[in-house]
Amino acid sequence: MTAGDYFRLVKFSHSIFALPFALASAWLASGGLPPLKTLALIVLCAVAARTAAMGFNRLVDHKLDAANPRTAGRELPAGVLSPPAVSVFVLISTAVFVLGAWALSPLCASLSPIVLLVLFGYSYAKRFTYFAHLILGLALGLAPLGAWLAVRGNFEGDLWPPILLAAAVTLWVAGFDLIYACQDAQFDRERGLHSIPARFGLERALWLSRMLHAPTAMRLVVFGLRAELGLAWWIGVLLSGALFIWQHRLVSARDLARVDMAFFTLNGWVGVGLLAGLVADLSLFGGQV
Repeated sequence: MTAGDYFRLVKFSHSIFALPFALASAWLASGGLPPLKTLALIVLCAVAARTAAMGFNRLVDHKLDAANPRTAGRELPAGVLSPPAVSVFVLISTAVFVLGAWALSPLCASLSPIVLLVLFGYSYAKRFTYFAHLILGLALGLAPLGAWLAVRGNFEGDLWPPILLAAAVTLWVAGFDLIYACQDAQFDRERGLHSIPARFGLERALWLSRMLHAPTAMRLVVFGLRAELGLAWWIGVLLSGALFIWQHRLVSARDLARVDMAFFTLNGWVGVGLLAGLVADLSLFGGQV
């Protein structure tokens, strides 16, 4: 076992999905660069929480992964890592998240169990509800809310900006998770797992993914207006909209060969582009909340 095995287990590089939105929320909450200690703790908590959730998901699903040809090569079913070793890894990651929340503020510490409940609860969701895709979206959507509270330290003031950003992330993630889930539609159907592609078919799932990404873009627009952001933000929104369109043109019910590019590559750039736009706007134009 090596550190690389654990990083591959939890797809460490995919921290790029939620982290930019947490950082964007933190930047906005402080009106510019947050205190470096706070910023470092936000990054630590975001990465630790996602690592714990992914490790837990791999534990819960390792028997399903072993039966699925697409996932049989993952570290747990392949025997590269053992369930006890991954359990310890999850506990350590969870402890790091909770301790980081305590270091941020008593409020963040008191809310950390709720965050963990959502993160860990997602791993069981597909066993009983078709809303698993939205629950995953909510799990990542909590990141900008948590970052806002980490900077502000309370619920006072205008909470609409982080709420709108959280809503956008929730719908965005649910939409691209539908694309990803299309790969396992037949397997999920055979195993009695609840996923929208398995129940309603690939065409309808991909249509719903597009319908979720349209209001995602709308919420990003309303967020920018509410936060009084300027040109750099709107450039980021336009670029993210173009990436939404591109990823939906890459896949179809008859051709899922480019799911990885649509799911991982393009969506990774969505968050980075929006963060860059917000940071540039606050730095150059002094956007306000």
